[in-house]
Amino acid sequence: MAELKHIVIFRLSAMGDVAMTVPVIRALINQHKDVRVTVVSRPFFKPFFKGIDRLDFFSVDVKKRHKGFRGLIRLYRDLKKIKIDYFADFHNVLRSQIVRVLFKFDGTKVAALDKGRANKKALTSLKNKIFKPVPTMFENHCTTLRKLGFDISLNHPVFPVIPALAPELEQHTGKKDNVWIGIAPFAQYTTKVYPLDLMQKVIDTLAEQEKSTLFLFGGGEKEIALLNQLKRDNDNVIVIAGKVKFEVELNLIQHLDVMLSMDSGNAHIAAMYGKKVITLWGATHPYAGFAPFHQPIDYCITSDRTKYPLLPTSVYGNKKVEGYEEAMRTIDPLLVCSKVLDVAHQNNS
Repeated sequence: MAELKHIVIFRLSAMGDVAMTVPVIRALINQHKDVRVTVVSRPFFKPFFKGIDRLDFFSVDVKKRHKGFRGLIRLYRDLKKIKIDYFADFHNVLRSQIVRVLFKFDGTKVAALDKGRANKKALTSLKNKIFKPVPTMFENHCTTLRKLGFDISLNHPVFPVIPALAPELEQHTGKKDNVWIGIAPFAQYTTKVYPLDLMQKVIDTLAEQEKSTLFLFGGGEKEIALLNQLKRDNDNVIVIAGKVKFEVELNLIQHLDVMLSMDSGNAHIAAMYGKKVITLWGATHPYAGFAPFHQPIDYCITSDRTKYPLLPTSVYGNKKVEGYEEAMRTIDPLLVCSKVLDVAHQNNS
């Protein structure tokens, strides 16, 4: 039997970006039986890759062993020990560039992500905007692998089999006997967060539906406090944030019928499992290449560009434009509820 070709895929952060690598890596392994993959990332993200054949996970210790320039030299030497044939840099930042160059010097075939910054800048420009889709991050990752000689298609993705419901979840969720809806109302930047008074209307309206349970996702004390406010006295709304470990949350996500999320990590996590994902968009836009994997474009509900013609104003949501603070208020809560219920019941029809 021929020895497998060993590919290292390097992507450290952020959560959503790491989740976006998963469907591409699954396709690579499924379509190339002669390869094995080592994912190099932060230990927190290891559960994303659970159960993928011919895949190992290498945890980077950015706080101690692999910290700073000397730490990157040490990281290179640690990776050398596992004898790799190809280095795919899915991050392309200074840290990954240093490690990539070291591998290039020793003769390893390397390739790096092209982030398409020029096209994204044209899309988000406030003057002479070019409003058209740029290649998705998934397409960009495929292009990176193609540079190494591995052509893959994302047209017919294979998703993992839904596991049994984790026993530690049942005390919070009970047995699944109705429609399960996930809601992740937060994002890293406020320009991507649906106003909480409107989100309250969404939650209250969805909670009125018979035979449905809503699960609220988030992290940190501040978000958990806000989630408990959004829950109100709705018995079928469960704040799951802070109650179970991250890997158990991932198990719950795999049992959802639909996830409602901002342009944020939870959208990409749900999508990597093949879940249906409805996303709400403010300063950012799905045309920038960060729409969740394998979702119809009408699952992306965007703010009104007739009223706010400069949208999108940011690729990541980190830029604020005066006068655009209320853009997401143009998204009707009833429209959101209608879309969520339509998609949820499609899954249960």
